[in-house]
Amino acid sequence: MALTDKALGMVDDRIVNSLNEELKGKPIEEVLRFLAERFEGKVVFTTSFGIEDQVITDYIFKNDIPVKVVTLDTGRLFEETYKVYNRTLEKYKKPIVPYFPKHEAVEKMLQEKGPFSFYLSPENRKECCNIRKVEPLGRALNGMEIWITGLRASQSDNRSNLLSFVWDGGFNLIKYNPLLDWELDECQQYVKENNVPYNVLHDRGFVSIGCAPCTRAIQPGEDFRAGRWWWENNSKKECGLHTHQ
Repeated sequence: MALTDKALGMVDDRIVNSLNEELKGKPIEEVLRFLAERFEGKVVFTTSFGIEDQVITDYIFKNDIPVKVVTLDTGRLFEETYKVYNRTLEKYKKPIVPYFPKHEAVEKMLQEKGPFSFYLSPENRKECCNIRKVEPLGRALNGMEIWITGLRASQSDNRSNLLSFVWDGGFNLIKYNPLLDWELDECQQYVKENNVPYNVLHDRGFVSIGCAPCTRAIQPGEDFRAGRWWWENNSKKECGLHTHQ
């Protein structure tokens, strides 16, 4: 007999709760190995080459943990992001699978609205994010059961109440946040001590790095997410990738 959506949700909650209880306090490497074994071939890590993601990449690659590492190339990334992408490939000699937006959707949007439509309204910005990030992410996560992210609780109010394992109802999988309780200075110390490639934009006041037209450095005292979509002061500082839990 097929399970109802409600019954499936209860099963998912039990798995998430079990993972949170069983793996609480365990070292990141140990958790990653456990997940790679229990969900063999169904674990994916998405990197945008920010400092948090570089920490996780180092854990995965240097320990030869069989987790698929992917990235979303929106076509609007900083040159500095591509440089750290290349340095990461050179250092670890491991594959990072790129996912691009569908060219038909990008071409249609630019033909109808031009290359900077996202500045004109929240609806336009969300449309661009959906085309360039959310839809490709859906393809990257297709068939996966565990999605590893670089989210940290102190990054924004939206993330402050997260657990290490949460159910993502939008993509229908379990999300693992290994750096949830880390502070930014801990990430900075880790990449320095372990000689991990990192984006030099972090040294110029960029704490959250996305597409070039939508990201700026932040000033002392500003919110962590103030540099993203700064022209939308009253909007939630999310692009749609992490809004379903």
